[in-house]
Amino acid sequence: MCGSHIGGEHIIRSLLKNGYHFSYFVLINQNTAEKNAVSGYFDFSFIAQEYNIPVHYAKSYSLKSTEDISFFEREKFDILIQGGWQRLFPSQVLDSLQIGALGFHGSSDFLPRGRGRSPMNWSIIENKKRFLMHLFLIKPGADDGDIIAVKDFDITDSDDMESMYMKYSIVNRDMILENLPALLNDSYITRPQIGSPSYYPKRTSQDGLIDWETMDLFFIERLIRAVSKPYPGARAKINGEDCIIWRARIFDTRLKYPNDQYGSVVETINKKIIVNCLGGLLLVDQYEKE
Repeated sequence: MCGSHIGGEHIIRSLLKNGYHFSYFVLINQNTAEKNAVSGYFDFSFIAQEYNIPVHYAKSYSLKSTEDISFFEREKFDILIQGGWQRLFPSQVLDSLQIGALGFHGSSDFLPRGRGRSPMNWSIIENKKRFLMHLFLIKPGADDGDIIAVKDFDITDSDDMESMYMKYSIVNRDMILENLPALLNDSYITRPQIGSPSYYPKRTSQDGLIDWETMDLFFIERLIRAVSKPYPGARAKINGEDCIIWRARIFDTRLKYPNDQYGSVVETINKKIIVNCLGGLLLVDQYEKE
């Protein structure tokens, strides 16, 4: 198991509870996670200790170092399972596996549409209403492997990244438990990806910056949900101070404050603030000063 992200915890624990044995966990340490700006970093070493699983700490997140490649070639693993790994796997690592590496990738449409980075974040921002998780055999390219299974779930108007990762964990757990027996028995079936690929670009903390003057109420509300924890949060000026907004709701589109600028706090009630926006009012439930 190669893992570095909180989204993989439930999946890996479920496999262990269902009797699957991991020969090794391949992890990155906190310093490597910070160096590579891994949002949602999770330390799987606690699970490794709980189940007496040896750990190999990757020398590089890309797994391209001589030590990492030698490790995989020496161990000759059957299957590599992801616990959230935000880098491509080099061909030397993939070629060392007896069966292959299992990847998960989601998009608001069937792969090859929606390859690339941060698809759940982008899908909320783009106001998509469904999300499709794909289980596939990893190739050296980006999310271009042959498909083993697909399951979808709703993106509701109240979903944020926390609830999206809950759904992600449930769906991926079910897909892998349903398909692992066939993979181990060499009786599985795959299908190629069909159509022209499209790619989501990488997101950075700057992409979470709210511009009260140009972004409307509905976009701002989706943006806040899309970059909530475990991501860096939506950044904004509130009363002249730099703040991070974690949770907010559309409050009203008819109450009007024509003499207040967009981004102004027009009411403070029950220790919550109401912000004037292009198109209506935003109720901010949780925020903090940077």
